[in-house]
Amino acid sequence: MSTGQSAFHMPSVNLFGPGSVQETGKRMAGLGAEKALLVTDAGLHNLGISEKVANIIREAGVDVHIFPKAEPNPTDQNVADGLKVYNSENCDSVVTLGGGSSHDAGKGIALVAANGGTIHDYEGVDVSRNPMVPLVAINTTAGTGSEVTKFTIITDSKRKIKMAIVDKHVTPAISINDPELMAGMPPALTAATGLDALTHAVEAYVSTAATPITDALAMQAIKIIPKYLPRAVANGQDMEAREQMVYAQSLAGMAFNNASLGYVHAIAHQFGGFYNYPHGVCNAILLPHVCKFNLIARTDRFAEIAEFLGESVHELSTREAAEKGIQAIERLAKDLNIPSGFKELGAKEEDIPVLAENAMKDACALTNPRKPKLEEVIQIIQNAM
Repeated sequence: MSTGQSAFHMPSVNLFGPGSVQETGKRMAGLGAEKALLVTDAGLHNLGISEKVANIIREAGVDVHIFPKAEPNPTDQNVADGLKVYNSENCDSVVTLGGGSSHDAGKGIALVAANGGTIHDYEGVDVSRNPMVPLVAINTTAGTGSEVTKFTIITDSKRKIKMAIVDKHVTPAISINDPELMAGMPPALTAATGLDALTHAVEAYVSTAATPITDALAMQAIKIIPKYLPRAVANGQDMEAREQMVYAQSLAGMAFNNASLGYVHAIAHQFGGFYNYPHGVCNAILLPHVCKFNLIARTDRFAEIAEFLGESVHELSTREAAEKGIQAIERLAKDLNIPSGFKELGAKEEDIPVLAENAMKDACALTNPRKPKLEEVIQIIQNAM
């Protein structure tokens, strides 16, 4: 936990609730935008959702060009392609529509548009000099929290690793979380993104950079998720569950945006970059295994997490309560049909050493509460296979 100075970053305006997407155009105009690049994925574009949002923006007098090519685990080439369109269309702002992939791609485009060079130049912490061009992030999933964070994760195609770009200049100006945009999310995606949010909250709560502010945010997210995520998976049209998950994932995003993360993400980034696996699924598989490794460093906090998850721990020792909390996480993942391990996804044992070595270089490893040796990271991955 933090014992020195701390800062708290988040968008200056955050809109929530049914119909909040209707505010997009007015908000873009308020930022002085004249022509926006709308970054989204092919799925949302083919459903016509991007065109609906574009029309909302146009009604406010702001022109829009749609770039519907954000990829899952967006790459450096994906950012370069989007930047080329941004420049050729004479855009001055960015709107991102989707989940973490659309937000990350759009943030990368907006950062390079304002600073020059390539996205590789900004790997690390607070490397950029200039704020990115105005960006409004519209969420369609309840998990990544990317719409409220200073993180953008871009895959380096040559190195096959995910570059962690942690920069105050990639925090969106405005975030919009409209649960009506999430009603169509399929159960598997709802489960994976929801457990991604839980991972953010848990890692932020046990982080070495946690503060009372991030603790409050993470705690509330951990309380909401086990109550409402199963309902959202069971019935995507359950709007109370969808709206509660909107709040949970944003709270978790705000928590990790300021407390950072740990080895769940450090390792998950490697599986995503190496195999192109979905980020939320990687986190969900890894979370209980990293929690078990971190248990001795934050036993009291894992005991508190058990209570937040709704477990009865009154007659248990701190250690027993902590273990019960981790068991509750495992049970939730099983109930939501998360794959039992990476072998099920096709991962290979021979790749483990390089995955472990790269995980130890990941920016998220810095705030993990227990400092592992290489062989211990290898063991965590083997346990998650």
